Amino acid sequence: MPKTAPARPPVARAAAPDPDRSTVRLALFVGGLVVMLVAGFGLGRVVGRPAGDSTGGTSDHTHAPGTGDHTHPPAAAGGAHDHSTGGPATGPDGISGLSLSSAGYTLVPATTQLGVGSAVDFRFTVQGIDRQTVTTFAIVHDKPLHMIVVRRDLTGYQHLHPTMAPDGTWSVPLALTGPGIWRAYADFTAVDAAGTQTPVTLGVDLVANGDYAPTPLPAPAREASVDGFVVTYEGTPQVGVSRPLQFRVFRDGSPVVGLERYLGAYGHLVTIRDGDLGYVHVHPETELAGGAIKFWLTAPSPGRYRLFLDFQVAGQVHTAEFTLVVG
Repeated sequence: MPKTAPARPPVARAAAPDPDRSTVRLALFVGGLVVMLVAGFGLGRVVGRPAGDSTGGTSDHTHAPGTGDHTHPPAAAGGAHDHSTGGPATGPDGISGLSLSSAGYTLVPATTQLGVGSAVDFRFTVQGIDRQTVTTFAIVHDKPLHMIVVRRDLTGYQHLHPTMAPDGTWSVPLALTGPGIWRAYADFTAVDAAGTQTPVTLGVDLVANGDYAPTPLPAPAREASVDGFVVTYEGTPQVGVSRPLQFRVFRDGSPVVGLERYLGAYGHLVTIRDGDLGYVHVHPETELAGGAIKFWLTAPSPGRYRLFLDFQVAGQVHTAEFTLVVG
């Protein structure tokens, strides 16, 4: 609080002569003008902030009434949920996961040094702009937080779902399969005290000690094999343009007709840019398109990318991996 000036002793002053009327009118006019200017400045500070600016922007995400579940607008052509666009947590090229902090939120890991092989609990918190631990998150695709872990050579991909303690500490068993630098992405939608939802993806490097020999990125291909399945895709991503990608799953030469929803969707597509490990997470259209899992992807920039497609058959989740080059 400002300090109050000490009272001064009274001072005898000579009586001032009475001002004439024109002088009084001029003084009143000037005083009124000053008051109007000050009031206008104060009003501008109150109403001049764009709606939703308290946490860095507004969000399309809404809660389903009475359930607390996190929902998205119905998917249409180009309408599938895409974490790479439209939010304050992405960079100028629509990519995210490059920083510990974004949109006023910060990822705080308990440690960044992990061993190789055995699973250990990886613990972390998310702090808001006030440095307080965030404890309220929206449910997005059945989970309040999705964690993607991959080594810097884009091998060892894992899609994990940490659990949160009442104090806001997240933990998940994490096994790093080889030495090197790994990247962990925390993909979530935070909810502030006013109910504003902010989708954010934060990233942190984890170190697994040992001799590191990076694996060369496989050549680009439209077909990948995993666990007895063959997965293909159609479509050509373009920089700055939303383009369809359709993935089809085969077994023994025949299309798989038993694709199941995993985390509320027929597939989850994570795209990671080679070099800086920029992150894009795209969700598909709500229904299969002629038996294919259909996504809409906007390539952030030219370069090489690794695509990771999660899909589920007979209760088991499988991940098909592709190398993509965008010209």
